[in-house]
Amino acid sequence: MTLHDLPHITADVLDKPSLDKLALPAGSSHPPRILILYGSLRPQSFSRKLALEAERILQQFGAETRVFDPHELPMLDSVPASHPKVQELRALSLWSEGQVWVSPERHGSVTGVFKNQIDWLPLEDGSVRPTQGRTLAVMQVSGGSQSFNVVNALRVLGRWMRMVTIPNQSSVAKAWQEFDDQGRMKPSAFYDRVVDVMEELFKFTLMVRDRSDYLVDRYSERKGAAEALALSAAAGVTEVIAASAPAPLPATDSATARKPSTRPACCSSTTEACS
Repeated sequence: MTLHDLPHITADVLDKPSLDKLALPAGSSHPPRILILYGSLRPQSFSRKLALEAERILQQFGAETRVFDPHELPMLDSVPASHPKVQELRALSLWSEGQVWVSPERHGSVTGVFKNQIDWLPLEDGSVRPTQGRTLAVMQVSGGSQSFNVVNALRVLGRWMRMVTIPNQSSVAKAWQEFDDQGRMKPSAFYDRVVDVMEELFKFTLMVRDRSDYLVDRYSERKGAAEALALSAAAGVTEVIAASAPAPLPATDSATARKPSTRPACCSSTTEACS
């Protein structure tokens, strides 16, 4: 098979993946950075308790963690994005290399509290995509029998946010009987699965984080960037040749080049694990 057999492909921007390109670069030595989101404002929130249990496990593995407190996060579009709580959430997402999403099941789906957090994270903000290429683990708590409605919905959201969602997941049924009076999760098969999920997330984050820019690099976006560059170059040549002629109308920006993602070396947030 040669490119002659693929006449619709732009050869100059086609990348052929290889093991060499996926080789681990001289990469990060810092602990994996994991952001944890949960989806309830109740004082005895079981999604919060599960989030904190997940945090303890991740810290045991060596991760650096942050748990975002959704209290006082306004509803989407009710305030400008410059609101301090919105900026805190977005900064934590940029800081993270992996995320854990935990939501209760409400009417067969995620809660509004949880969805509001995701809705405040844009797919793209200037040249930065706050969630692209980050690993993701999904978990849910239910008041009744075991269900997978929420984790399935979270997987759809994770794909939409261009995240690398790990295969394993956790659904804790009858969550009210799985935690003790101190808010700690009791030993059970549910607890063992949570450990499994956090272990897998930690492993996937180590594998993905220094390769994420390459893993999410797309042919269609490279092609669009090349076309935009060609249009810009053509416009520049036209201006030089026709310097003495009347100025042409400005060209329509029909494509936008994808700039490489940048991440802050660290996050200035001092968010505690929710009080």
